[in-house]
Formats: sequence, C-alpha cells, structure tokens
Amino acid sequence: MKINIKNASTIIDKYRGKKSALLAVLQDIQEEYNWLPPEVLTMVSEKLCVPMIDVYGVATFYRAFSLTPRGKHLVTVCLGTACHVRGAPLVLDRVQEQLGISPGCTTKDNQFTLESVNCLGACALAPIVVIDGNYHGQTTTKKVDAMLAKYKKKRKPTRKSKKKK
Repeated sequence: MKINIKNASTIIDKYRGKKSALLAVLQDIQEEYNWLPPEVLTMVSEKLCVPMIDVYGVATFYRAFSLTPRGKHLVTVCLGTACHVRGAPLVLDRVQEQLGISPGCTTKDNQFTLESVNCLGACALAPIVVIDGNYHGQTTTKKVDAMLAKYKKKRKPTRKSKKKK
C-alpha cells in the first residue's frame, strides 16, 4: 500500500512542531490513513522531536489507533455479558459470514475491518454493532445483511469532503 507522505507532512506541520500536539497529530493521521503507517510515525518522531518509543507508546496505548491497515468501514460487535446473552455471538457469526473475515481482519477490498469488544457500555441496546461510530442496537442476524448492505454502498467521508460542508 502506497502512502502519500506529503499529506502526513502537512498534518504534522499544522501543529508547528509542538511536542504537546503528539496525540492530536496521531488522531489526524489515523483519520487520514485509517491507520498509523510506520514511515509516518518516524516522520512524526523527527518533526516533533519526540523519541520514537514515546510515539509508539501513545499509538499503542489508545485503542482508537491501529498500527495495521484498516478498511474504510470499521465494524465492531460487542460481546459483553448483556450482548452475549441476547445473541451477540450469532450476530458476530453472521457478520463474519457476510464479510468473509474474522475479528481483527480486513476484507481483501479494504472496505471493512471487523473487531469484537468486551463491552461498549450500551447494554440497554444489546446486542449492539457499531459501524463507523454509528450504533445499531438490538441487532439480530436478520438485520445484519441490510445493515452491511447500506455501508457497502456508502463511501466513508474523507477529510476533504467533511471540510466542504
């Protein structure tokens, strides 16, 4: 996968080399690329004068960051107790069947990344599936197909399209 380093440089330069902006820089880079490419993390370290161990420390501490490429759409299935007893394992099975991947994997076309979590803190909506930050409560196996179809058609907004609004 080819990374446009110029975009990363622009993002980092926006923070004028402030070390205290490390978290914000990583968030912007994650939003731009859907992951934190190693060559970009090296650039962050150099431009902010932050040791690489500190850059990786922040990047691995927060679950929102990924050190591996993610799909355009992030699908998260909760397997916490409330979701589990209300059928989340069956929902996860259906999502896996529809996408052809297991949790922690990305589809070959880079459209979807699937993950499972132990709790999303929305137990009243159990079982819950989150796609691109949108919560889909009381999900059943029958709802999965239509839910995923909606996102298969949809392109995730880019930074540029968000700014135009």
